[in-house]
Amino acid sequence: MRALISLSRSVPVADPGQRAESTGSRSSRVVCPPARLPALRGPCRSGQLKATSSFFRMPAALVENSQVICEVWASNLEEEMRKIREIVLSYSYIAMDTEFPGVVVRPIGEFRSSIDYQYQLLRCNVDLLKIIQLGLTFTNEKGEYPSGINTWQFNFKFNLTEDMYSQDSIDLLANSGLQFQKHEEEGIDTLHFAELLMTSGVVLCDNVKWLSFHSGYDFGYMVKLLTDSRLPEEEHEFFHILNLFFPSIYDVKYLMKSCKNLKGGLQEVADQLDLQRIGRQHQAGSDSLLTGMAFFRMKELFFEDSIDDAKYCGRLYGLGTGVAQKQNEDVDSAQEKMSILAIINNMQQ
Repeated sequence: MRALISLSRSVPVADPGQRAESTGSRSSRVVCPPARLPALRGPCRSGQLKATSSFFRMPAALVENSQVICEVWASNLEEEMRKIREIVLSYSYIAMDTEFPGVVVRPIGEFRSSIDYQYQLLRCNVDLLKIIQLGLTFTNEKGEYPSGINTWQFNFKFNLTEDMYSQDSIDLLANSGLQFQKHEEEGIDTLHFAELLMTSGVVLCDNVKWLSFHSGYDFGYMVKLLTDSRLPEEEHEFFHILNLFFPSIYDVKYLMKSCKNLKGGLQEVADQLDLQRIGRQHQAGSDSLLTGMAFFRMKELFFEDSIDDAKYCGRLYGLGTGVAQKQNEDVDSAQEKMSILAIINNMQQ
């Protein structure tokens, strides 16, 4: 199956006088330049969980944004990644959120299902666009935070003159405090970040648990970043690659299917759970912090502190059947990783 791609609206491109136009009935594929996959790291170390005095429910009135959220730019990237390599040994639950420049194209043509359409929509937009921000919040299995900084907000290079975006999304992010001039001048190079992330101990590790909210696009951008390649055309191949880098994922929006009284977006859910935000909405650091809070509150209130991995682990809201969850526990993990790497290598050719 080949998805036809049609631009849903005009978007800024490198040449201000040139506009992307609808392809009509013309068949098109989004093509990104092939690139190498950074070398995989060795076996992960698992650290002992440390008891701390910081519980997962932190009153916003008592905690300032700057006390727990670290802004990361190109200048302090390597220093902060060194800290993360140590933090993850004891705080291996990572809540994640991204900010990206919206949706600018929509696939047209024949699709096997509405879910297939949703993946193709995700794929063609992630292939075209760039990640702007990534937020990572670290806790332990009890929802306790390390003392001091517990959230890192990574700010990537983004140029409003050269890069594609949806104007509505950029306006929303600008109103939320994103500094696009600083992103252009001091933003992090995604290739350099990917190399550091691959050796950080946060990806490719079975003991690390990822927490997210309605995170198909979030993980789409993460897979693109880590492979430096366009996403696979087939959703099941995407999930195989996802499972390699992120073996354990819990999507709070998917968990809400079993919580009848919860509905809406992240902020609405937080309000229903009586959680107080730290930082500004629609910034990746604040959103990742709130996502982690929501997960542990829901785990306590709705799941009796025990979530059924067979039912919830690896499932992303709005996508597929959750095949990121391993279906055959007897499959040799080394052989599985080799087959996934073969898929990635084929994508890069």
